[in-house]
Amino acid sequence: MLEVKNYLCLMSTPEAILKEVFGYDEFRPKQKEIIDHILDKRDGLVLMPTGGGKSICFQIPGLMFEGLTLVISPLISLMKDQVEALKANGIAAAYYNSSLSSNEETDVRSLVESKSLKFLYVSPERLIGGGIPWLKDDDISFVAIDEAHCVSMWGHDFRPEYTQLKLIRERWSHCPFVAFTATADKVTRKDIVEQLGLRSPKTFVSSFDRKNLSLKVRPQMTQKEKLKEIISFINRRPHQAGIIYCLSRKETEALAANLATAGIDAEAYHAGFSSDVRSKVQEDFINDRTQVICATIAFGMGIDKSNVRWVMHYNMPKNIEGYYQEIGRAGRDGLPSDTVLYFSMKDIVMLSKFIEDSGQKELNKTKLDRMLQYAEATTCRRRVLLSYFGEYMKEDCGNCDICEHPPVSFDGTQLTQMALSAAVRTKEKVATVMLVNILRGSANSEVLANEYDKIKTYGVGKMVSFREWKHYIVQMLNQGLFELAYDEGFSLKVTKAAKEVLLGQKAIQLTKVPEEVPQDEIKAAKKRPSKAISENDVLFEKLRALRKRIASEAKVPPYQVFNDATLRDMVQIKPTNFERFLDVSGVGEFKANKYAHDFLAEIAGYLKTQKKPSDTFYKTLELFHKGLSPKQIAIDRDLQVTTIYSHLANLYIDGRLQTLEGLVEEDSIKLVRSVMPQIEEKSKLRPYYDALNEQVPYHEIRLALAYLEKTGELEVAQ
Repeated sequence: MLEVKNYLCLMSTPEAILKEVFGYDEFRPKQKEIIDHILDKRDGLVLMPTGGGKSICFQIPGLMFEGLTLVISPLISLMKDQVEALKANGIAAAYYNSSLSSNEETDVRSLVESKSLKFLYVSPERLIGGGIPWLKDDDISFVAIDEAHCVSMWGHDFRPEYTQLKLIRERWSHCPFVAFTATADKVTRKDIVEQLGLRSPKTFVSSFDRKNLSLKVRPQMTQKEKLKEIISFINRRPHQAGIIYCLSRKETEALAANLATAGIDAEAYHAGFSSDVRSKVQEDFINDRTQVICATIAFGMGIDKSNVRWVMHYNMPKNIEGYYQEIGRAGRDGLPSDTVLYFSMKDIVMLSKFIEDSGQKELNKTKLDRMLQYAEATTCRRRVLLSYFGEYMKEDCGNCDICEHPPVSFDGTQLTQMALSAAVRTKEKVATVMLVNILRGSANSEVLANEYDKIKTYGVGKMVSFREWKHYIVQMLNQGLFELAYDEGFSLKVTKAAKEVLLGQKAIQLTKVPEEVPQDEIKAAKKRPSKAISENDVLFEKLRALRKRIASEAKVPPYQVFNDATLRDMVQIKPTNFERFLDVSGVGEFKANKYAHDFLAEIAGYLKTQKKPSDTFYKTLELFHKGLSPKQIAIDRDLQVTTIYSHLANLYIDGRLQTLEGLVEEDSIKLVRSVMPQIEEKSKLRPYYDALNEQVPYHEIRLALAYLEKTGELEVAQ
């Protein structure tokens, strides 16, 4: 392990530590500003999205302060994960919680007393309960409070123990106290400051926009349709880890069993399992032994697994804060990742029942309404999501289902009048399913027993499918035309606003139901031609396998060796010596000294097996480096200029040409990216040329695709 004094005497600047310890050349937005504020020994509140780099904001100051940094964290698994990550970078760290044996507690105490530690992670319960009497006031130089939203009753993970941390603030009055959280609205932020007793704190709010996450919503699907679509989705991503969040424990087990039957490596996780079972499921997932976890919201907060490539919600979440935090567990390494939300009327009814039984009905009802507005959005979803946190985008994101496939609106006034009239004629006593059955003219026993087949609106909407009616009624709820009567079996009540519609004084716009999943989706997926595996993919898989072997031997999660983004950068650079290895993003000196030999050997072995580019490629590259333009090279070599551009694109993908600057405009890349979702054969140029109305030349399309292939966007789109 590197000695602590090395950090103090040799790495006196945040920039030096960022590069030499963590292996990054530049800070992300807000990080440097936050670090400087902490180094000035001032209190603060930091809001930064999951995967935004919160840890570095307190770890770098902690390395620069002379004493010990105390990190207060709510979960044992979270402490363990972060401590192991620090150790992986050669930093002296430990945790002190109820999971330790008496001998382990003694070891931690000895490390603190000998001033051998830089970071000590503790739970609020252990700290407040007087469980660390040997921790002296002058031991601590800085206190970081992670997951700080737990201190607020307005937050979504309220922990009563956190409210007593104000006493700790008074005890260590000489230290800066900084609270960190990924999600907190304005009310929660104010409460955090008051509850923790922060002194004239500065609040830092980073952008909540996780551009690498795609956002998709699938409404009103049957259980059978959902399962087929989920199986197909996972089968198209055979090596990608993912989490599926469910509302109930029963659903997690049933879904995991169904996925396992389909040959998918899936496990269930919920609070009803014993701690040993939960620990094993979590360990298998973070160590890449299990691909998919079907879980309640109890899962995920305690891990920092950077290579979760997708997150699904099997049901509607109860609020946007929880939803945002859960989807944030995908793509923490910055690589493209997917999020999918399924929801139905059944979810809304179930969540509404939970709200009725909660202690904050009005607050929780408002939050559910906002969640429903997001799910039913007809404009860019990212705009809707970010606006909840007070952040507003000037342009649509281009990376959500609304942007890629804008919903089709139509005049739904007549359909709305049918639904409202039917509700009125039943004296507003029926819930959604019964209302749809009446509109469709169903002859089931309950309809007939209540003589709903006698009312005037019985069967007036039989031309509309059951799924469509449910979709439209949710929109009517969202537009304030219906209200759910929680205390009357969730019957639909017609609002005052609806009367104008019934009287023909107001028109209503509805959106059509998204296209249904094909009934034979799984078979269709199997029939698709397999995508050709590129050389870069082959090397990435070799490095991934090496990483897993190293991690297994060291008994640490693979992502703590290197995350996927670092492996991808390694593939692009293909370092062949130690100095070049240090150029890889995410490789600091400690990890380079520890792992360079094995990874360089793997890369060298791979390069030996590869055919060198033909002489024609080398000739093009040689002339290009001499300063000749593609057109001049074509003339010099008596070749078509399109051939030269093809050479340059291949050289860029192989990593032999470092940049496309000056060859293709950024606007052209954006245009190609914008139409990529609608192109079926992603590698062919003509479909892009046609889709862009012949406005982007073929050679620029070819170079743009080379860029998108290298960033991984083309692979994700296929």
